[in-house]
Amino acid sequence: MLIRLEELITFVLHMVNGHQVKITVLKRFSPSEVFSKSPVTQVGPMEACRLFKDGQEFIVEDVQMPKGFCTSAWASIYGNVRLLAFGGDLPWFKEKGVAVNCCIDGLRPVIFKLERI
Repeated sequence: MLIRLEELITFVLHMVNGHQVKITVLKRFSPSEVFSKSPVTQVGPMEACRLFKDGQEFIVEDVQMPKGFCTSAWASIYGNVRLLAFGGDLPWFKEKGVAVNCCIDGLRPVIFKLERI
């Protein structure tokens, strides 16, 4: 099977650049929604993460953290962002190009939906 040069170039550029990934904030939780009694003594009152809003969307380009995104949340979801950006799929979802992840804040997690676009 012969591949035309322009098809090969398009394929290689696609593999280098990957797909865009849309991140949607599905839900933010406050500690009281996660635990009836906190497992640790909090320094002060805590509420749901204020860095994000439910329904907020971000577009990932070139597998780079979007401007204004939380660094800790990015570290939590980066593996699946990269997987989706380069065409991979999670085997436990029927939908292709989709992942659902949360940040690493165990007291007030934020749930994200990732979609390859």
